[in-house]
Amino acid sequence: MPYPEIRPRRLRRNAAVRRLVSETRVDPAELVVPMFVKEGLTEPRAVASLPGVLQHSRDSLRKAAVEAVQAGVGGIMLFGVPSTRDETGSGGLDPDGILNVAIRDVISEVGDATVVMSDLCLDEFTSHGHCGLLTPDGGVDNDATLAAYAEMAVAQADAGVHVVGPSGMMDGQVGVVRRALDAAGHQDVAVLAYAVKYASAFFGPFRDAVESALEGDRRGYQQDPANLRESLREVALDVAEGADMVMVKPALPYLDVVSAVRAAVDVPVAAYQVSGEYAMVEAAAANGWIDRERVMLETLTSIRRAGAQIILTYWAVEAAQLLRERY
Repeated sequence: MPYPEIRPRRLRRNAAVRRLVSETRVDPAELVVPMFVKEGLTEPRAVASLPGVLQHSRDSLRKAAVEAVQAGVGGIMLFGVPSTRDETGSGGLDPDGILNVAIRDVISEVGDATVVMSDLCLDEFTSHGHCGLLTPDGGVDNDATLAAYAEMAVAQADAGVHVVGPSGMMDGQVGVVRRALDAAGHQDVAVLAYAVKYASAFFGPFRDAVESALEGDRRGYQQDPANLRESLREVALDVAEGADMVMVKPALPYLDVVSAVRAAVDVPVAAYQVSGEYAMVEAAAANGWIDRERVMLETLTSIRRAGAQIILTYWAVEAAQLLRERY
């Protein structure tokens, strides 16, 4: 029928109607909060380029984990910041290294009340800041790195983690991690594969949070931002190797990739709203240029609408509280 009989605005007339017909909702249980714990801290420390985000002490991490559970978030992704680093990233494999200690702390505090995840990568622990072991000419040695990942995965599983997140973009990493976990009796530990991770400029503030010592760049093993078909190939390989979930990182600049991955696989799809995405909104809001809460929820809704059912975001706790109030 022609206008005026057809009036789509009828379904936008007030908040109650808009809520009734809303096509996409973000649920707090779909949000995962990244948390950083720094070895040797006695008090939490602010990350200057990530307003509101902290490097935690072990004690403050426990409290933050409880707060996250109370807010109803679906998970916590842990990153360790060691006091010393070496060429091989040995602190990431050490059962008493800061990340494995933090896993035990959080598990002892919240148990199965939320999903405890851990970053499975060497970059926070290496003196050169790369995600793997280096060859004599300075390249990243894929297969030597896989052996380290296998050991690291078992150490994290021994600490009690529910999900490991291999994020280094090494070829074959999911299969090697899955076999290592199974051989060590950790068949129930799930693998969240960072299947699509771009060599992005949006990671900058994260490197402040983990005090990265990166020399050079990671374009030799992380993906070219121009490529989509390559992402689908990476995802297919990871699912074939046993990934229980797959992730796209970053999120907002790659919503088309999130959508394509969702259409291609039948496992849960996650997206990581990375530090640069978060920091841009916080900076604009601090200048009074945008409505911070509305933009926060709008970005999360866009990621959910694109097809991600799991969203890693530094706003997870705050957003979960806002969503519970609204719905």
